[in-house]
Amino acid sequence: MDTFESFNPEETYELAFKMAGDAKPGNIYLLYGDLGAGKTVFAKGFAAGLGIDEHVTSPTFAIVNIYNGKSSFFHFDLYRLEEPEELYNIGYEELIYADGVSLIEWPERAEHMLPDMAVKITIGRDYEKGSSYRLITIEE
Repeated sequence: MDTFESFNPEETYELAFKMAGDAKPGNIYLLYGDLGAGKTVFAKGFAAGLGIDEHVTSPTFAIVNIYNGKSSFFHFDLYRLEEPEELYNIGYEELIYADGVSLIEWPERAEHMLPDMAVKITIGRDYEKGSSYRLITIEE
């Protein structure tokens, strides 16, 4: 387990950018954190690190956005998922096991359906260290 401190959104973006440089097709990343923790900033940095130059947004209503860069990038947001089984309707298994990299926000909404070999990333806050402070934990 590795931990990183981020004191502003730019540092969170840069950490994600660097992580994406090591990502390989088939890798799955689970991104945990409260609302406003910085998951979308992380996702944007990760996408940029994969060579994606499109505007990356959180796919809150679509559940998944697909981008093409050095490899395909499948960006999931399960926040509005009512039942985990809804993932079958969008073909998530075909995507996460495809030749691309998957980043899944709010994975706790369908935890039992996600692979164990995924990298877990948790973005936490500590208001005593400032409103922009984040502690980012990575478990491989």
